[in-house]
Amino acid sequence: MIEEQIRQIVQAVISQMTGDEADKPQRGDAKTEPKAPDISVEKSTPPCCGSILEDVADEDLEDLSAIDLQKEILIPNPADPAALAYFKQSTPARIGVWRCGARPLTRTLLRFRADHATAQDAVFKEVDEEVLNKFDLVRVQTKITDKDQYLTRPDLGRQLLDEDLQKILQNCPKNPQVQIVIADGLSSRAVEANLEDILPSLKQGLAAQNLKTGKDIFVKFGRVDVMDQIGKALDAEVVVLLVGERPGLGTSESMSAYMVYKPGPQTVVADHTVVSNIHKGGTPPAEAGAHLATVVRKIYDAKLSGVKLTLQ
Repeated sequence: MIEEQIRQIVQAVISQMTGDEADKPQRGDAKTEPKAPDISVEKSTPPCCGSILEDVADEDLEDLSAIDLQKEILIPNPADPAALAYFKQSTPARIGVWRCGARPLTRTLLRFRADHATAQDAVFKEVDEEVLNKFDLVRVQTKITDKDQYLTRPDLGRQLLDEDLQKILQNCPKNPQVQIVIADGLSSRAVEANLEDILPSLKQGLAAQNLKTGKDIFVKFGRVDVMDQIGKALDAEVVVLLVGERPGLGTSESMSAYMVYKPGPQTVVADHTVVSNIHKGGTPPAEAGAHLATVVRKIYDAKLSGVKLTLQ
């Protein structure tokens, strides 16, 4: 499809620069001057581009960002097509993207830039209000004022505004067995893509494990360690934080779940039990929610989390 479009464009360029084929002198005809190409194009568009672009309909343009890279074979005439397809299916890494001389193919470079732009959007965009409105959440904010500050002052993303901490104390029951917290983190897209499946699944799983949850909380501009402040304030047994992971070129929808027993100022990184890569291309969110419930049950029964739980 792409090769055919390129061939048509090249033919159109040649035709417009040398004159119409019908106007060329035929063998045995008297010599005539070739027809001058019409290069008058509005708005300073380079010669030929205007007429060529008009011939390409919008529906013929390929959306590179919608292509599954693991299924796309760009290497011409591979020695072992089956083996190449197998390797590509085994990893989201960009293998077999081929080249044009020493440079990447145009479609490969464009796809790279498209995925990079998607990752940037996931970081700087805020979570869609419609997604949050589907749940009964206590919504609070850290001491961060905007996304630029969020990226440069991670310390402020671990601390709630004083008035929002009071809001939690006024609206959330104390001493819950499990307190669920959602934070946008470094990917708003991860929250939008997974929350509707993972949160109901997690709560159903916890109910099946005979564990009671408190009032669910959403933290805007939240970092992982904000769960420690919330857990300490509510004196929760176990806190579960669902947070957007740092997006990459493979996906911008990946979520992680951090679980801590009795979090507080004394909590360190090694105290976290983590389940990551929650998204449609990794662990599906509904399946992840059910799995998290069983992990929380183990943490609650052992009164330990993180490395201590692993070494038990």
